[in-house]
Amino acid sequence: MQIYWTKINHIIEESPEVKTYLLDLPEGFTWQEGSHTHFAFEGFDVGEKPNRGLIRHMSICTLPHEKSIGITTRIKDQCSEFKSILRDMKPGDEVAIFKTHSNVPLKREDKNVYLLSSGVGLATFRPLVLEYLSNAEGVQSVHSLNVDSSKQYLFQDVFETNPEHKFTAQFVDSRATYYEAVKGFASDADGLFYIVGSDEFLKENIELLRGQGVAREQILLDKREQSIAEFLPDAQSV
Repeated sequence: MQIYWTKINHIIEESPEVKTYLLDLPEGFTWQEGSHTHFAFEGFDVGEKPNRGLIRHMSICTLPHEKSIGITTRIKDQCSEFKSILRDMKPGDEVAIFKTHSNVPLKREDKNVYLLSSGVGLATFRPLVLEYLSNAEGVQSVHSLNVDSSKQYLFQDVFETNPEHKFTAQFVDSRATYYEAVKGFASDADGLFYIVGSDEFLKENIELLRGQGVAREQILLDKREQSIAEFLPDAQSV
């Protein structure tokens, strides 16, 4: 396993609770849209076993051509040890990244793509949208729907409806409005539905989509294969 040590070069305050940490791009490090990485602090690998309190899975919200690794996260006043350490970090501080992998690359199967997210889950989809806007080959259209009760909507410079590119971006602040929109999307018999959010959020979306007749194969989760089976068992009936 290769561990890349790199430095924070910039911190963007997206909202009072949400920050994006931009990391220097280590030589030889690359990734694709929809990737997440293990993000860790100094000392995580000291001792016989890794200190899991100093490690988190984080989505990468940038693409390689942007020349930095972006990590966007919500940090509340009451937070974990990991988040409290991260909150106090400054540009120049060193972090580690390793085991980078994409569970949700953009599929180019000549279908409509629906990106369903809650809160900062939108960070996972930012690179998919950038990838689509630069090359729409094999994708009919992309529709993003994000629900955030804080109304502090992220990345509005990227998530802006663009009819010319067949891209729509919708932000809502209530689950009721959100699920009404999802129900409308579910009428697309061939659509691909990407979902990012809490486990509860995933289960609610899956239940709605499956109940509307969306096939298991049309639902894509930012989870490893073994975890996907827990949310989308093969034997699940519509």
